[in-house]
Amino acid sequence: IYNQREGRFEFRPGPIFANVVLVDEVNRASPKTQSALLEVMEESRVTVDGVTHETGRPFLVIATQNPIEQAGTYKLPEAQLDRFLIKTSIGYPDLAVTESILAGAADRNPSAGLPAIITTSAVADMADLGASVHVEPAVLRYVAELAEATRTDQAIRLGVSVRGAIAMIRIAKVWAAAHGRHFVLPDDIKTLARPVWQHRLLLDAEAEFAGTTSDVVIARVLDGVAAPQARSAA
Repeated sequence: IYNQREGRFEFRPGPIFANVVLVDEVNRASPKTQSALLEVMEESRVTVDGVTHETGRPFLVIATQNPIEQAGTYKLPEAQLDRFLIKTSIGYPDLAVTESILAGAADRNPSAGLPAIITTSAVADMADLGASVHVEPAVLRYVAELAEATRTDQAIRLGVSVRGAIAMIRIAKVWAAAHGRHFVLPDDIKTLARPVWQHRLLLDAEAEFAGTTSDVVIARVLDGVAAPQARSAA
């Protein structure tokens, strides 16, 4: 931004410099705008005029998207899809939640009265929760075999990348720690396969036309790859 008083350009942090960034309807943004997210999502930093600016810690990007068949939407590039750790579909709220939403709809600023329940430093510490969780070589191999199986499935044009396999290990370690364990179980991988990998699989056009979904492929892969024997909790 040009500072008229001082006669020079100066950098002012934009909305991307926040601990939690919500990108609403990301697939309505232009491909150019979507690609601009890549560096900051991967490296938590932004480069402007050759100068690198760190976003700080913790840094989390959450994006919503509309069904791709809706007008005015753009498919996200594979590289950007691979940088999202998990995907989930919220769906419609149940009756009780809907009533609660309607009751608070008249409040112009419902977030104004929300109390802070945790500090940013505490969240940053929680990000390291899985660092001490152990992953057996057999489980690592299991993840690698599952990823490889997605690449050779006839319905898939693009399977799980190495980045996607790494994402699985990362979230499985945190999942295990959150459940009071210091090691990852094969069942953890099975539980997390759909949310971690469904958005990373690109279907073959013929399979997609036939009604095959990424969830179907993931279920097929899980059935076809033998899981290692789970270790005991002792």
